[in-house]
Amino acid sequence: MKFLIIIGNSAVGKMTIGKELIKITDFKLFHGHMILEPVLEIYGKRRMDIELKIRDIIFEDFAKSDYYGLIFTYMMGFDNRECWDYIDHISGIFKKEGAEVYYAEIVASQEVRLQRNVMESRLQAKASKRNTEWTTKQIYDTDKNIRCVSNDGEVTFENYIKIDNTNLLPDVVAKMIKDRFSL
Repeated sequence: MKFLIIIGNSAVGKMTIGKELIKITDFKLFHGHMILEPVLEIYGKRRMDIELKIRDIIFEDFAKSDYYGLIFTYMMGFDNRECWDYIDHISGIFKKEGAEVYYAEIVASQEVRLQRNVMESRLQAKASKRNTEWTTKQIYDTDKNIRCVSNDGEVTFENYIKIDNTNLLPDVVAKMIKDRFSL
């Protein structure tokens, strides 16, 4: 079993890279909005307590399965201890079952992320992102208030890669990840 966490800021391309990876590996993709969207629809607001419980159920079950691997996308605040603890928590679920865990941090310029924010594939997969005026403001606010890009040497995970995909296509980035970790 293999577990790949794709870490990156909003609209950096985590889900799109994950979709490219499942085309060239035997991984399954579990992106954050697969839980977020139904929770928003049911409760009318974000319920992290519910989202975390559902994620844990999926992670625990998947880690015990005979599937080849799972990709999970996560927007991490590197200046937030809770985010580091959460990465340790979900990695631990898989490590406990003997899985290999990999981390791919994806970064891109704000200008490119603002362009990607309004791409049709993103809007189709993520209903809550369809108000692009709000999501554009969210990108600016997040960049101002949360550090979603690691500092050099800060990440010490084994099996880690950081890729600036500002000028790279998603399939190229997916192949880089696949090759780096021999997936």
